[in-house]
Amino acid sequence: MATDSGVVEELVRAARGRSPEVARLPEAENRRHVEVLLATGLDFFERSDEPDEQDFRAAETLGADRAAQGISIDGLLRGVQAARTRAMKIAIARSRAVGVPDEVLLEGMVDLDRYTGALERHVINGYHTAELELSRTNRDANIHLLRRLLLHGDGPPPGPAELRRAGLSPDGHYHCLVSDVTQPGEARALEQRLLGCGGVYGLVEGRLAGLSARRPTAADLDALLVVAPATALTAMRDVHPLCVAALRIAGRAGRRGVHDLTDLSGEVALAAQPVLADLLRGTLAGLDHDDEFHRELVGTALVYLDHGQRLGHAATALHVHPNTVRYRLDRLAEITGTPWDDTAEAPTVLGTLRHWWALRTWLDHRPPHHR
Repeated sequence: MATDSGVVEELVRAARGRSPEVARLPEAENRRHVEVLLATGLDFFERSDEPDEQDFRAAETLGADRAAQGISIDGLLRGVQAARTRAMKIAIARSRAVGVPDEVLLEGMVDLDRYTGALERHVINGYHTAELELSRTNRDANIHLLRRLLLHGDGPPPGPAELRRAGLSPDGHYHCLVSDVTQPGEARALEQRLLGCGGVYGLVEGRLAGLSARRPTAADLDALLVVAPATALTAMRDVHPLCVAALRIAGRAGRRGVHDLTDLSGEVALAAQPVLADLLRGTLAGLDHDDEFHRELVGTALVYLDHGQRLGHAATALHVHPNTVRYRLDRLAEITGTPWDDTAEAPTVLGTLRHWWALRTWLDHRPPHHR
């Protein structure tokens, strides 16, 4: 049977007829594998080995080749099993035609079934081994590409062909995202959830980052994630550092879930000017970090500014009486020499920003003896 071209053709037709995926391959490719597997099977019967002692490298090569060709495991097994069934029918018909006794034929079919079962297991093993290797190789390539897109000095930006191989459109717009997930196992789990949004993900500078075709929702994850508006791939090297800065700010504030970079843009812009922030903090020199009352005064002023400089709203947020808020603001004004509740003049946006930045920097500052 192994050298019978008619048998080989029948098995090829059976495999191609049962599996559309296999049928898309060149017939010569199908024929080559059928011939090798038939020769291996003939060797098994001639030597009367146990299946586990047989050399099944040809079967594993078949599985590996199909994985590399993009054939699904289901499509592969449909073809293998169809050829297996056809081979058994041919063997039975030919054995009976030459007068092989039924008991001998039955024994031969049992051996053939053992062999083909072992062969199928090795095909599957070869497929999965190659699939894992291909997945690892593709993943490594995608992570390298992602780093080149997001980081300055990590190699030249990838070209259109590389982007397409990674599933990215060279002219497309994507959301740059950065998470606080650093453990590889957790990163892989989160990556699997984010893949539903399309795009490419991987560890960049120790954190799971990526380029997403669609903005993830809070329901997608339980980590902290900063997401930038969709923009061109050519801008990602400038957008990524902003996302990292926003992630640090959101992390210090104890935030979780998905946060838009633009919602944190004010804090990100201010964080980029640490020297100016220290100068502003110096205008509050009368305050003492070791005094809990002073810290309470600063916290109250921040809540007051965050709530539109409305005493009632700030009091509700702090669960105190409005007069308590007013008293604290007056005490803060006495200590710092700066009016925080000046009703004589309408507050300006820039004036409010200056006050907020000074207070926030002072509250976040840790003197050397506190570290």
